[in-house]
Amino acid sequence: MPKTVEIADLKRIAQRRVPKMFFDYADSGAWTESTYRANEEDFRKIQLRQRVAVDMSDRTLESTMAGQAVSMPVALAPTGLTGMQHADGEMLAAQAAEEFGVPFTLSTMSICSIEDVASVTKKPFWFQLYVMRDRDFVIDLIDRAKAARCSALVLTLDLQILGQRHKDVRNGLSAPPKFTAKHIWQMATRPQWCLGMLKTERRTFRNIVGHAKGVGDLSSLGTWTDEQFDPRLSWNDVAWIKERWGGKLILKGILDVEDARMAVSTRADAIIVSNHGGRQLDGAPSSISALADIVDAVGDKIEVLFDGGIRSGQDVLKALAIGAKGTFIGRAFLYGLGAGGKQGVTQALEIIRNELDVTMALCGERDVKNLDRNSLYKSGLETRPRAAAPRKKRA
Repeated sequence: MPKTVEIADLKRIAQRRVPKMFFDYADSGAWTESTYRANEEDFRKIQLRQRVAVDMSDRTLESTMAGQAVSMPVALAPTGLTGMQHADGEMLAAQAAEEFGVPFTLSTMSICSIEDVASVTKKPFWFQLYVMRDRDFVIDLIDRAKAARCSALVLTLDLQILGQRHKDVRNGLSAPPKFTAKHIWQMATRPQWCLGMLKTERRTFRNIVGHAKGVGDLSSLGTWTDEQFDPRLSWNDVAWIKERWGGKLILKGILDVEDARMAVSTRADAIIVSNHGGRQLDGAPSSISALADIVDAVGDKIEVLFDGGIRSGQDVLKALAIGAKGTFIGRAFLYGLGAGGKQGVTQALEIIRNELDVTMALCGERDVKNLDRNSLYKSGLETRPRAAAPRKKRA
């Protein structure tokens, strides 16, 4: 792989190596993409508080997320079609995350199956669940995740109806790709990607094909998927899913204070403040602009995690300082995967770790768990004045 310094370098390499339809899938939002852009741009409005003449030695990024020890408070987010960014993509990303000491979350809409990922990892990973109309299939997914020893279930709440993504419609996205002249040309110009795909048998949604009723091959998959996302999903569904799962439950897609309070009442273990990467409701606020109010509303009643727009270790620090206990990266690791497979994912994690470590030191902190709003100088995202918390005494 070429030398990389920042996540943007990995993005440029991935764009050259991944067919356009799949790169666009990872790199796009809904409608005008205003929320997708805001997820990144709003981080820039938050300024950091520089401190000097403080002890910066013996720093640690070790923490916990949903009760799991992590080498830094960053997890790989669940992303659909990950295995179309690079052959066997979910398996490679899971291995990279395991070796780095951070959680990997497998999407229901993955190319590699739960069993595929379990076959190449030694430690438990997390599984993300979409609620489908076919409740027997949902129960089967939960049971398969339990059999694979997944240590947390991430229940996504913000995709009852699929938001329109113009790039996907124009590209005629499918997995595996359609063999039109346009798609053949896109693949022909990415020979390294094609070679990897020819060497693997994993080129469709393997959590679904052969497991869902009436979906034994690709011809019936598209119709089933279009019909299965359940618009009737309610908080009552959280209760039976929690009971069936029996382990750590994380609710993803919380962007509103009232929904955050409802999530607390479900007795889930954590929530993820997220707008689905700007891929659902275009015109919704950025995830980072919603974070502070949600943290203040729920207090210590539930663990608050964060997802949306993170492209650097500084972004991670800002989310942690506002009050998140951990963060998720989606596009940042997908760029690494598309650029260089497992090695690229590792590079993405290394970039973020280094940026987080150096920024934390320059903000005068040595332990990532001590970050709070005192580490922020100014935020253009405040919706109302907040009194600064008392400064922690240094050891």
